[in-house]
Amino acid sequence: MSNPIIKINIKNLGTITAELYPEKAPITVENFVSLAKSGFYSGLIFHRVISGFMIQGGGMDTSFAQKPAKAIKGEFARNGVPNDLKHTRGVLSMARTNMPNSASSQFFIMHADSPFLDGQYAAFGKVTEGMEIVDKIASSRTTRYGYYDDVPCDVVMIESVTVEE
Repeated sequence: MSNPIIKINIKNLGTITAELYPEKAPITVENFVSLAKSGFYSGLIFHRVISGFMIQGGGMDTSFAQKPAKAIKGEFARNGVPNDLKHTRGVLSMARTNMPNSASSQFFIMHADSPFLDGQYAAFGKVTEGMEIVDKIASSRTTRYGYYDDVPCDVVMIESVTVEE
């Protein structure tokens, strides 16, 4: 069985294609694919953008209302799960709170290598096409919005996430 390929379609910017690695993070990949197939990500935004680090989205709409999703087990070494996928440029990983099993739908894409995240977060895929879109999003001007820092001044909306298996 081949690895799932996803396409993250970003309004007015284009498509980011990534390969997911169920052998590294099976629960995470199954959760992400299930959410994508259900249309969960459509209309959500990249709400946290830090150039030279990462872009994060997949949990909030344009009014910053959090879209609820079930939390899953954190598949990373510090949580007792072997996952040697490094947080290098283009890697997809799950966002979470300080609780190890709190990841649900929010994910981030590495804009630059960040080895301090290795073993701390569930990396589960890698961009294969469209890093120029990640670069464009990462170069967005940002501001503070309510409680949130690093929010793009112009909305970066996910139109859809599709899965090609």
